[in-house]
Amino acid sequence: MSQALLRAKIREKMGKRKISKKYSRVYAFIDSQNLNLGIKDQGWRLDFVRFYTYLKEKYQTKKAFLFIGYIPQYRKLYNRLRSAGYFLVFKPILIIKNKKKLEANIKIKGNVDAELVLHTMIEYPNYNEAIIVTGDGDFHCLVEYLLRKKKLGRLIVPNQKKYSKLFLKFRKYIDFMNNLRPKLSLKA
Repeated sequence: MSQALLRAKIREKMGKRKISKKYSRVYAFIDSQNLNLGIKDQGWRLDFVRFYTYLKEKYQTKKAFLFIGYIPQYRKLYNRLRSAGYFLVFKPILIIKNKKKLEANIKIKGNVDAELVLHTMIEYPNYNEAIIVTGDGDFHCLVEYLLRKKKLGRLIVPNQKKYSKLFLKFRKYIDFMNNLRPKLSLKA
């Protein structure tokens, strides 16, 4: 069977996903806050270990960078994520107290946008395709740049009902996670 025919059969089985070249290096860059909140808004919790396996199997991901705010009491979680295979990139967090409300209202803020863009560019020579996992329109320029340079593999959006409309022009590169609950939800 010819290589072209084999690729066509695989493409048919996998749907619209573009099949990479045999020795392609695919890296995933994950906005963990957007991913986590996008999934929670749908009423389920993501199993990050299963998600890593999903990225490896569906997209042939070689490295997955998870951008996350660092909270010291979550060290065990970070160790589990590393053990699963993620490369963790930490952002210091801010704890913001709202003094106007009667009850103690604390908000933790750890914006990872700059780190995700920076590491995507630091790793740029090391991958052929980038998978960006976010629904945040702040990454529009990054996605547009990767597309222009023919390095955008896919844009994985956690929640089809809550994502930036700036991404509409990348529609054919978007995979939504809304229907992945049975496959990727955290089991109790």
